[in-house]
Amino acid sequence: MTTRQTRYLVVGSSHAALEAVSAIRMHDAAGSLTVVTRDRHPPYSPTVLPYVVSGRSTPGQVLLRDADFFAAHRIDYQPGLSLAEVRPDEQIVRLVRLDGAAGGKWRYDKLLLATGASPVVPPIAGIGQVKYHVLRTLDDAIGLNRAIAGARRAVVLGAGLVGMHAAENLAKAGANVTIVEMADQLCAGYFDRTAASLIEKAFTDHGATIRTGRRVVGLAPNGDGAILTLDNGDSLEADLLLVATGVRPDLGYLANSGILADQGILVDDSMRTNAADVWAAGDCAQARSFYSDAKVMNAILPDAAEQGRIAGMAMAGDPGLRRYPGGVPLNTYHFFGRHAISVGSSRQPADARVETRFDEKTGRYLRACFLDGRLVCIHGVNEFFDGGVMAQLILRRVNLDSVRERFVARPMAVGRELMSQLWR
Repeated sequence: MTTRQTRYLVVGSSHAALEAVSAIRMHDAAGSLTVVTRDRHPPYSPTVLPYVVSGRSTPGQVLLRDADFFAAHRIDYQPGLSLAEVRPDEQIVRLVRLDGAAGGKWRYDKLLLATGASPVVPPIAGIGQVKYHVLRTLDDAIGLNRAIAGARRAVVLGAGLVGMHAAENLAKAGANVTIVEMADQLCAGYFDRTAASLIEKAFTDHGATIRTGRRVVGLAPNGDGAILTLDNGDSLEADLLLVATGVRPDLGYLANSGILADQGILVDDSMRTNAADVWAAGDCAQARSFYSDAKVMNAILPDAAEQGRIAGMAMAGDPGLRRYPGGVPLNTYHFFGRHAISVGSSRQPADARVETRFDEKTGRYLRACFLDGRLVCIHGVNEFFDGGVMAQLILRRVNLDSVRERFVARPMAVGRELMSQLWR
C-alpha cells in the first residue's frame, strides 16, 4: 500500500479543522496541506442542520467552503475517509473508506485530530429492532427532512438543543410531538428552572407534550414505527423516533497510539497532545476549563473555532500564538420566534451573588451570577445581550461592582459600553 506524504495533515472538516487550515496558511503559504474527512460532502456546520431539517435551507446553502477555496489555498481535500489508526512513532495514519475498503496511509510532519463527535445511542432494550433517526450530519438532516412530512406521532428522546430544534420543526409540520427527558427540566445543561419553564410553555402552547423526569426502558417495533415503554409503565406510540441524547467522540483510532484520552483527547493550552507533533481540537478534544484546571469537554462552535485556530498557529510555528484561556460555554437558541442565550458555567459557586429579573407579561427573564464582583455566568430568555461580549467579560475577569445594577438592568448596552472601554 502506497504511503502518501504531507507536511500538515488535518483530520476533520468542520469549524476546528477549517480555522486550523486558515491559521496554517496565514503563516505558511507553501507547505503541503491535506484535509481528510469521513464526511462525503464539502464542509458544513452542524449548527445549521435544523434549517435543513425544516426545509428553510437546502443542503447546498449550508456549506462553509467549496472546491474553489481549497484550490485557492493549495489544500488537498479528501472526503469519504475515516481515520482507522494513528502511529505517532512513525508519523503515519491509516484511513478507511466509507464502504470499509482500505483508504491508504499518510505520513505527516504535523497532525491535527479534529474528528468531532457522534450521537450517543442509549442502551435501551429493543433499540436495535426499531427505526430511529439521529441528527449530526448533513445526511442525517436530509433523511429527517424527508421523514417529517409523513410523521403524525413523533417522539424525541432528549431535551438538549439538538432535540428541541428538531421537536420544533416536527410540531410546525403538524406532528403530535412528545419530548422525553431524563432530567427534571428541559435544557438542564444551559438554563435554570425559570428559563426552562418559559421554553417549555412555548412548546406546550404549540401542542407538544413534555415528559421530564422519565426514561425510556423498552422499545418494540410497531409497523414502520415504534412503541416506547417509559420507566413508570406508560407507553407511547411513534411513527418517527429521534434519538438526541448527546454526543461523544469516536476515539477507536487511538488504540495502541499512546495518545492520552479521557472523555476526549487530552490537550494542553496550545492544543498539543502528549504525542510529538500531534494536536487535537474541537468536539474530540478535552481541554482546560476556564473555571478550574480540570480538563473538560466544551462542544460548542465558538470554542471549536478558537481551539482550531490555536492548533493551526502552533502547528505552523506562528509566533503570534496566544494560549487557550480555558473553555467558557456559550449557547444561543431560537424557538417559535423567541430566543434564549446562555454564557458561562451552569454550575454556580455556592458563594456567588445571583441577580435575576423576570417580566411575566413579556416573558423576559435574566439571571446573572457574580463572584468577587466578576461575572461568572449569565443566561436569559427573550432578553437581548451579546454572547460574545459576555464571554469576554468572563474571560477577562472584569470587575463589575461599580456597574452591576446598570448591567443587570441593561446587559446589552452596558456590555457594549464596557467593550468600547476595554477592547482598545
